[in-house]
Amino acid sequence: MNHTYECSKCGMSVNATCGKCDIPLVNGYLTIDDGTEVQISSCPECEGKIKSPLCCGEDMTCMV
Repeated sequence: MNHTYECSKCGMSVNATCGKCDIPLVNGYLTIDDGTEVQISSCPECEGKIKSPLCCGEDMTCMV
């Protein structure tokens, strides 16, 4: 299986799947009240959302 997220600095990678639906999370953005965009990972089935993983002080890049 290919990894879901990869750090562009060090190459660390992770797989991210929804614990409820057991399907890969997809990369996206959430705009908060002050207009700032936050990178998130979400489940396309149940629409659950989490903050995308960090590595080397930066959001990891989505490979999906």
